[in-house]
Amino acid sequence: MASLTPQNAKPFSLASTWLRVLPKKSCANVTNLAKNAKKLGQDDPRRITHSFKVGLALTLVSMLFYVQPLYDSFGSSTMWAIMTVVVVMEFSVGATLGKGINRMLATLLGGSLGFGVQQLATLTEKEDHSIVIAFSLFIIGAIMTFVRFFPGVKAKYDYGFSIFILTFSLVSISSYRDDYIQILACKRLLTIIIGSFLAMIVSICIWPVWIGEDLHNLVASNIEKLGDFLEGLGEDYFDESDGTKTVTNKSFADKYETVLNSKTREETMANLAGWEACHGRFRFRHPWKQYLKVGNLTRKCAYKIEALDCYVRCKIWKISNDPGNKIKDSCQYAGIESGKALKELSSAIKSMTWFSTTTKAHIANAKGAIKSLNSLVKENTREGIDVLEIVPILAVASLLTDVIISIQRISEAVDELASLAHFKMTTINVTKPLPLQREGTIQPIMFQDELLYNITSSTSPKQYEISSIALMIHSV
Repeated sequence: MASLTPQNAKPFSLASTWLRVLPKKSCANVTNLAKNAKKLGQDDPRRITHSFKVGLALTLVSMLFYVQPLYDSFGSSTMWAIMTVVVVMEFSVGATLGKGINRMLATLLGGSLGFGVQQLATLTEKEDHSIVIAFSLFIIGAIMTFVRFFPGVKAKYDYGFSIFILTFSLVSISSYRDDYIQILACKRLLTIIIGSFLAMIVSICIWPVWIGEDLHNLVASNIEKLGDFLEGLGEDYFDESDGTKTVTNKSFADKYETVLNSKTREETMANLAGWEACHGRFRFRHPWKQYLKVGNLTRKCAYKIEALDCYVRCKIWKISNDPGNKIKDSCQYAGIESGKALKELSSAIKSMTWFSTTTKAHIANAKGAIKSLNSLVKENTREGIDVLEIVPILAVASLLTDVIISIQRISEAVDELASLAHFKMTTINVTKPLPLQREGTIQPIMFQDELLYNITSSTSPKQYEISSIALMIHSV
């Protein structure tokens, strides 16, 4: 017997080591899987309920097999009902309704057209049947495929057109060899309708997930994220005692970066929400497309905020001639007021209550801060300050101005959404002048046919702390 050399012993050693480590690795993998499953359910508990709904729908549709009279009526075609439930059942009500309706209508129309082609082929000679069917397949398949490229069709009816082409092809080709295809096709159509209706009923009646409500909350949340970022920008980037800022924290930047990547998700949600019926606060034919407009304007604002953030991160703020930190306070105040305006818009969308005056007051305050900043820059320029020191301030003022303009456009889009979606409108009726709590000056501002008042306090610790009271003047 040959002796065991080191070369021969090496494979046995590796195998032994692998067998010893295998139980530990298996336990670690099972533990990680359990943790991931727990986190997945905690992130969105609706995933658990959706899994329960799919299981329930499959159990109910399987009764077509278990109940003998139903099985005698449909036979092996009951398998199509089960396949339909698996394919149609989606996470949200809108997605389930869209797929179910598309599948039922496409199957009905495709089967009917297939029967029509078969009847047309019977009017010709026996030898010409295949030519008629092949020509019909070419024409219908080419036309329907081209129609699928239209953006509106692809967004809502792409699945239906695919099923239409498939059903038409199967029915028209099968009829060439099988004379009883009509009976089989009718049974399959009925089972598909049963499976689609069952999936839609379960999706609507048991813990429904309304994709329109998710879109509503997503748009409002994106606006709020930008508001939080701008408030953090004003408080953290410009609020430094020595004028120097080095930024390493990316928590605020992460907020607007998520907004930049939400375009595809919003478009998908808006298309699916169009299939949903009225529910809760959302009426029939709710203006879901207007949410896309608000979302697009929000992303444009996020791009401008990204440019501002990148510029502020790369610059060193040091103003040698800034008595009382007026320049710094102006930048800080403009960012904070812009953030407050965005958070007002987010709150209005979430509560579906529109009060535009407070939002316009914050926008007017931010514009006033930029004007004050420009005045301070001109004053410092006349005093002979180095131009290279003024350029960064002018750049920040320009970027803040772009952000404020974007916020104003978002406000106009939300105003339009409030009108289309019938938000609850609230106003402030002024019956007597409001008393001043401290000394200061009042500056009236006309903003889009509304009278706004800026109250500048002179007793505040900060020289540029401004509180605003927005008053809407009503005609008697």
